[in-house]
Amino acid sequence: MLRVRRKKVFKKDKKFFRVNDQIRIPEVMVIDENGESLGKLETHKALAIAKEKELDLVEVNPKANPSICKIQDYGQFQYQQAKKAQHQKTHAKKVEIKGVRMSYKIGAHDLDFKRKQVDKFLKKGNKIKIETILRGRERQYTREAIEKINQFIESLDIEVIVESPIKKQGARISTIIAPGSKE
Repeated sequence: MLRVRRKKVFKKDKKFFRVNDQIRIPEVMVIDENGESLGKLETHKALAIAKEKELDLVEVNPKANPSICKIQDYGQFQYQQAKKAQHQKTHAKKVEIKGVRMSYKIGAHDLDFKRKQVDKFLKKGNKIKIETILRGRERQYTREAIEKINQFIESLDIEVIVESPIKKQGARISTIIAPGSKE
């Protein structure tokens, strides 16, 4: 039996910056360690300036024309980039989608309880998926179920934005709402 070796595919997590001799472009825009522009220079001259100051020439923006290089300590630069990425990761807002299910023939007290629950979730900044599942003969009352969901959304104390309109998928009728102002 033949065995097939599969190549391991690694995700490219980190942004790759060319440093010193890896920069192959003939002309670059150079910024010194103090943030002042030195203008367009030939790459070998920029490398000489960096080596003279005992620092590295790092290609910061390769897409610019000519690409932008900065004279700085590469180790320190990597540390700053990792620190910035970690800071962005920790401050990214995590929005949860909470689910609320209700029958199309839900009682008034149960509806009030669900409304209080949804208000609490919306105050925390979560999105809500309101879902109604029609079983058996209830499927012929799709219009009433949609009306019930619309009434429920209008009865909420907090202003909401309907992110996805009411959709019917088989026996499920659902919509997603988020906290915000009605427009």
